[in-house]
Amino acid sequence: MYTVICVLCSFQGSQGRAYLFNSVVNVGCGPAEERVLLTGLHAVADIYCECCKTTLGWKYEHAFESSQKYKEGKFIIELAHMIKENGWE
Repeated sequence: MYTVICVLCSFQGSQGRAYLFNSVVNVGCGPAEERVLLTGLHAVADIYCECCKTTLGWKYEHAFESSQKYKEGKFIIELAHMIKENGWE
């Protein structure tokens, strides 16, 4: 079992609510590409489950706006792809 810490829990993914994490496990990373998100232009790479290859969210590779730099190197995982065990804290 892994313990992960959610950095920020109020993000919007392409499929609804999402969480920002410092690190993830058992996840692969695709090539980075520039995308315009709700908070501006970012270079992001899709992340996927190593077992089933389902896209889970993305990794922030680069933020072009100075106010968004805190996201660099962090991961978004969409709630739609999470499994709830023992409740949410």
